[in-house]
Amino acid sequence: MKELEPNYAGKGLRIGIVQSRFNPEICAGLLGACVAELLARGVADDDITLATVPGALEIPLVLLHMAEGEKFDALIALGAVVRGDTYHFEVVSNESARGVGDVQLACGVPIANAILTTDTDEQAIARMSVKGAEAARVAIEMVNLLKGVA
Repeated sequence: MKELEPNYAGKGLRIGIVQSRFNPEICAGLLGACVAELLARGVADDDITLATVPGALEIPLVLLHMAEGEKFDALIALGAVVRGDTYHFEVVSNESARGVGDVQLACGVPIANAILTTDTDEQAIARMSVKGAEAARVAIEMVNLLKGVA
């Protein structure tokens, strides 16, 4: 049996990042960890493009335009949705995740979804570095995996 091993080599890959500006401290932490991991894996700084949007619900639309432009090997969604006192948390969490998944499947471009959905700011802050770096690895791994199965 032939097994395709995870490949985290990012040299030559073009990565697009869409980051929400809502919950700015958390999103800045996600972005910092994500970019640091991309650079550590060999992605050139000039091959990383960042677009920011007001909130998590706007992320899928920009991802769609980036994917359709065929300039990126992979995309990364960064954001934070922290539970409040209303049903709005569920709407934003569910719809942003659905939108990211829809874009990925419609366009065939891998998208690492690091839109955190937490009950508290403290939970999001505790996860931001790990999830930001993880999103970078997922994006790189999926590009390389798709090349291997093509």
